[in-house]
Amino acid sequence: MPLFLQNRKIDRVSTTAELFSKHSYLQENARVFRSKAPTTVDPQCLLYVQQREYAATTPLDKSVTVIGSADATTCHLVVLRHTGSGATCLAHCDGSRTWSEVPLIVKAVTSLSGAVKDGRFELHLVGGFDDESQTSHKLSLNLLVAFHKQQEEIHLETCCITEMNDELVGGVHRPVVYGIGANVKTGEVFPASFPSRGPAEDLRSARTFTGGQMAEIYNSSKEQVEIVPCKWSPNRDIAFWLAQDDDTILQYLSTSPMAEPPHFVQHIKSTIQFLLDHPTADSFFPGGQPQIFKRMPQGEWDLAPPSPTPPPPPQQ
Repeated sequence: MPLFLQNRKIDRVSTTAELFSKHSYLQENARVFRSKAPTTVDPQCLLYVQQREYAATTPLDKSVTVIGSADATTCHLVVLRHTGSGATCLAHCDGSRTWSEVPLIVKAVTSLSGAVKDGRFELHLVGGFDDESQTSHKLSLNLLVAFHKQQEEIHLETCCITEMNDELVGGVHRPVVYGIGANVKTGEVFPASFPSRGPAEDLRSARTFTGGQMAEIYNSSKEQVEIVPCKWSPNRDIAFWLAQDDDTILQYLSTSPMAEPPHFVQHIKSTIQFLLDHPTADSFFPGGQPQIFKRMPQGEWDLAPPSPTPPPPPQQ
């Protein structure tokens, strides 16, 4: 089914400029969205999503009020919500496998919506900027086309992407909005910042850094974060990057070296050091079990002990 805007079908476009020129409502909506000051989200109610991750839940969730993600430069942050069930999914997409990722996002919301008939699917796209390589533009178009191809009728509500999320700072193009939150109780989507990005921030960053693909990180029925087993091989060569200056790291390890947030280089170095300290991921997943984190009464995510390994069957 095609995407809808104000209850009318949207024709496919070949550029984001064409989209915004045809639909002034999207332009104005994006201007209003980007003008909002970022809300600092309380870690005690937050489920944070990193790059190449997605998470979904419903308003009945007692452990999560806001799903959020940040540090999107050329990446796009995608929120899909069903207005009848309130089921909400947020994904941090970097263009690696857009065509297979969008169906995962839709499935996450439809599976939580069950037999709810009333309501509709509403889509919010935020991210990218007017970067020189047009990486943002390509991802914007791919996401729009991928959602066009879904069977469900999906209504585009927010489209603060690429040129509509761009500003010139000292002659350099940068995103206006780097992070967003989605309130799963009210449905509000808003610019946001996050003082906490756990649990297992380094482990999850290492998974993505070593080529891990889009992964679901939350089990809403059990209200727990689940980090599924991942693998990487020992690689001492990456120690090379720890000795490089910031400009070199930005030039070679970023898709948008002039637009990264201030903590980007430190984050990369922290991830590399984590990989050097842990040459494989095996110790994090004893018995091949996922890492599970549950929300504690004080609000933090706490690592649950692994389930006991069942004894071997008796020999005949």
